[in-house]
Amino acid sequence: MDRAALAAVPALDTLRLEPLGEAHRDALRAACAEDAAIWPIYSVSYDPAHFDESFAALLANPARVAFAILSHGGLVGMTAYLGIDPARATLEIGNSYIVPAQRGTGLNGRLKRLMIGHAFACGARRVEFRVDVRNQRSQAAVRKAGGILEGVMRQKRITWTGHVRDTALFSILAGEWR
Repeated sequence: MDRAALAAVPALDTLRLEPLGEAHRDALRAACAEDAAIWPIYSVSYDPAHFDESFAALLANPARVAFAILSHGGLVGMTAYLGIDPARATLEIGNSYIVPAQRGTGLNGRLKRLMIGHAFACGARRVEFRVDVRNQRSQAAVRKAGGILEGVMRQKRITWTGHVRDTALFSILAGEWR
């Protein structure tokens, strides 16, 4: 499982993932500002007051392969591979945000299938999702993509608001992938 291969996600119809970079800053800032109410259930905020600091930290994090999500050529969100562990052939999909207008359209399902399939094609044997237990919409999306709930990690993370978060851990194994 190599990072360069993971960064080269193939396009799927009108859906494309592009390595996230400075060129995406302004469009992503505007996209993230479309749903200010969502950020309190994320571990990191990309709301207008925190966007630049969070974006810079994301780009500087060598443990993540971050992407801009493009649909029909326009930026509609972000996502990333994180916790990449080649020795164990595992990784996590997270740091995901999709603009409100694209939620419920099937885009997230196509995105997750694309990323999961690509991770397995690159040699992953296990793909994980770690979701705040308060985020029912994300948990439902992970289940729909085939994720199996393994349990809840109690008080796993302290979020940007100071909330001590319980985290639902989901996984999909290569042998389970359809």
